Amino acid sequence: MVIAIDGPAGAGKSTVARAVAEELGFTYLDSGAMYRCVALAALESGLGLDDGEVLGELARGLEIGLDGRRALIAERDVSAAIREPGVTAAASQVSVHPQVREAMVGRQRHLIAAGHYVAEGRDIGTVVSPDSPLKVFLTASDEERARRRAAQTGEDFESVLDAQRRRDARDTEREHGALRAADDAVELDSSSMSLEEVVGRIVVIARQRGLA
Repeated sequence: MVIAIDGPAGAGKSTVARAVAEELGFTYLDSGAMYRCVALAALESGLGLDDGEVLGELARGLEIGLDGRRALIAERDVSAAIREPGVTAAASQVSVHPQVREAMVGRQRHLIAAGHYVAEGRDIGTVVSPDSPLKVFLTASDEERARRRAAQTGEDFESVLDAQRRRDARDTEREHGALRAADDAVELDSSSMSLEEVVGRIVVIARQRGLA
């Protein structure tokens, strides 16, 4: 069983999902980290980011591990490396390929079938687990999302905002697994909400629905 938390980059999905999982005693799953691992491996191998067939083969054979707050490739800790700006941009590019998405979605479904998860990403509630008993679409204003990202990475706000808008366009316009709210998702705008308020809202809904 999975509680799905989807939304655009910078909306706070990772922080919220991790906190909700801890509050409910569930396991946290960062689906985006899996795509970042594929992107990092592609960059390190010098593979073209537009070749879906090659990237799909890479994704199917890549040994990815998610260990709490760590992301691993073949037991190598890449937690910091996959958060670098270049890998972030590349992850958005590789994730448009259906071959890559098929490989990652299969892994995600296998994981969540074996326990209780809070999973965050772009298409958990629409593609990976459309039968999820609680789907949350978490968002915030463009400016607030860019401000958060700039504060986190130290990058220039305007540069972050421009890159974010280009990434949003790729995520919403791609043919497979496009970013959108599920029809039955609870939509939360976190622009003026604290982390505690967002987490509290989701935890209350989960308990009202008998999920914890």
